[in-house]
Formats: sequence, C-alpha cells, structure tokens
Amino acid sequence: MTDAKTHVAFVCVQNAGRSQIATAYAERERETRGLTDDVVIHSGGTHPADAVHDVVREAMADVEIDLADRKPQEIATETLESCDYVATMGCSTLDLEADTDVRDWDLPDPHGQEKETVHEIRNDVRTRVEALFDEIEAARTD
Repeated sequence: MTDAKTHVAFVCVQNAGRSQIATAYAERERETRGLTDDVVIHSGGTHPADAVHDVVREAMADVEIDLADRKPQEIATETLESCDYVATMGCSTLDLEADTDVRDWDLPDPHGQEKETVHEIRNDVRTRVEALFDEIEAARTD
C-alpha cells in the first residue's frame, strides 16, 4: 500500500443533490473499507445552492444517512486538479489541466423528481461509488 492519500471529488452545479448523495456513500465506503486515513473526499459545486434538496435528504434518510447538517459549497479548480479521481454528475464539461481521472456519471438531477425516481438515482450513485472504491482499493494495493 502506498503512503500517499487518494483524493476523490464529487461535483455538480449546485452541490445539493447527486454530489451530496455520492459524498455520503463515499464516506460510508471509506469507513467500511478501513480507508479513513487513506482517502480524502471533496464535494462541491460550481454554483452552490442554499441547501441540500429536501427530496435528497428524504431519500438518504430512507437508507439511514442523515444529510440534515450538510450545506452545499463551492469547489475550486485547484482542489479538483489535486484529486486523483473526480466524478461529475452529468452536469459538467469539466476540463482539468492536471492528470486527474475525470468521470462524467451522467445522472439525472433528482430535484423536483418523484420519490421513486430519486430512489433510483440514489441507488445508481451508490453502485457507482462502490465500484469507484473497488478501483481505489485495487490501485492502492498495486
């Protein structure tokens, strides 16, 4: 295992929906896999909203993840360029100068969607985060 930390960022425009879901699942994966000291998670948006969308907080509460204290925040290009992996949520044409693995997950915006649709988005995000952490673990053991 390497000594360097792996930096991961989850980004969308408002940082009020998909990136908040991804961040919460990533935090859980990091803890479950014993990577708390090895993986740094960043989350933000290019134009942050005032609050996490209610429908997102409710969907995450359904899986016992509390986002009540989360606040959307802006994320700097410099932060993203310092990351090993950046996942955009389908609302960005992010082009970084650094050697960063950028992935566009192309997810629909949960804001204003029916609860069932938001649950589908949430579950899709969880699957993608788990797969990303599989890659992170594999890369750290190479």
